Amino acid sequence: MKIISLPLIFLLSCFLFSKAVPGFAGQENSSIFAEANSFFHQANSADDAGQSRQLYEKALLRYEQIARDVHNGRLYYNIGNTYVALGDIGRALVNYRRAEKLLPGDENLAQNLGYVLSKRQDVIPAQQGEKLLQTLFFWHYDLSHHTRLLLFSGFYVLFWLAAGLMSFTPVAVPRWLTGSLLALNLLFATSLVFERVAANPATGVIVTTEVVARQGDGRNYQPSFTAPLHAGTEFRLLEKRTNWLRVELHDGRKCWLPAQSCELV
Repeated sequence: MKIISLPLIFLLSCFLFSKAVPGFAGQENSSIFAEANSFFHQANSADDAGQSRQLYEKALLRYEQIARDVHNGRLYYNIGNTYVALGDIGRALVNYRRAEKLLPGDENLAQNLGYVLSKRQDVIPAQQGEKLLQTLFFWHYDLSHHTRLLLFSGFYVLFWLAAGLMSFTPVAVPRWLTGSLLALNLLFATSLVFERVAANPATGVIVTTEVVARQGDGRNYQPSFTAPLHAGTEFRLLEKRTNWLRVELHDGRKCWLPAQSCELV
């Protein structure tokens, strides 16, 4: 892996988030995390590229040591930052996606995730049907779970307040207002329930520089595509065998990938 030149705004985001030490269970993990942050900051300011890489690798070693036992959004965020600094777009994306599940709506994470996505070599658009669903139900796909929960709670309180005023006081509350509040309340309630009961397929990312996708679970099978896939390409997991994964790309195409070329989110 090579060190890549990072935009100032990206480095600033790394610095700001790495300052916040999550509440790990145990003094040892907290000390290791602080030491990793120190190596990361030293690497940012180092003038020598070789020294900078060594410091990033020391930071990464400590972050990943903690990650074996602790699942923390800020920890995954810092691991992602370190992989970006080392030029490993695939593993950076895996860890940003892990952090995304634990830090919904975080602006720094969204910014750095967008940066990594822009660096991918393969551009695979989503299927038209999926794009249409995401457009029609933007409030479900674009808003984080936390935001939708807050909106549901707010509309729930406002609806019952309006209904109470309309039923038990002489205050004139327009029926359209009460009906709108009820509709919005049901809208976000449905979104939250659907998210809870819907089966979320496992997802993953290609982490090797490039890999040949196959039509079956072995290297003797024909390639699925005319060109290899590259680091940072995301997929949905359909089936897992000993050394191979059957996956679906965002555009609906299916193929087999060597398990060692991928990491699951």
